[in-house]
Formats: sequence, C-alpha cells, structure tokens
Amino acid sequence: MAFSSAITHKTVFGNKRIHHGTFSCASVAGGDINTGLRQCDFIHLQGKSSAVITNAPAVNESLPVAGSAVTIVTDSGMTGYWWAQGY
Repeated sequence: MAFSSAITHKTVFGNKRIHHGTFSCASVAGGDINTGLRQCDFIHLQGKSSAVITNAPAVNESLPVAGSAVTIVTDSGMTGYWWAQGY
C-alpha cells in the first residue's frame, strides 16, 4: 500500500477555511496530502504510532502552496493527522 490521505472535517474560521484529516504511509516515506484548499497557507502534522516515533513528519515545500496538494516526508509505516488553513 502506498501513501493515502483523507479529509475528515471542514469548517470556516473568519475569512479562512480549515480542513482536517488523516494520512497513512504503509511502505513509502511520504507523499501528497490533498487538503481540498485552493491555497494552503499553513499545515500542522501530527504523527501517531504504536512504537516510539523517531522522526516527526515534515512539510517538504515552502508555504503558501498554490493548489490543494502539499508534499510531506515521513518515516515508512507512519500514520497521523493533519490540519490545514487557507483559501
């Protein structure tokens, strides 16, 4: 299985859109999170694992990102949550 992500919640806060979701990397070290935003100004990543996490997930490009895809880098086998803000 490769990288996958999903949007689990959407809301509006002032003039910004806030989207939340999950990600999972079974056998790869990262991939693209589709935030569903036209422009992503901020994204927070929170990894979770049954073992100790040695490397935190990280964004692999400069923000803001035009378009909905934000590339992240993680350890293989990591799952987690993301929270993005933008338009």
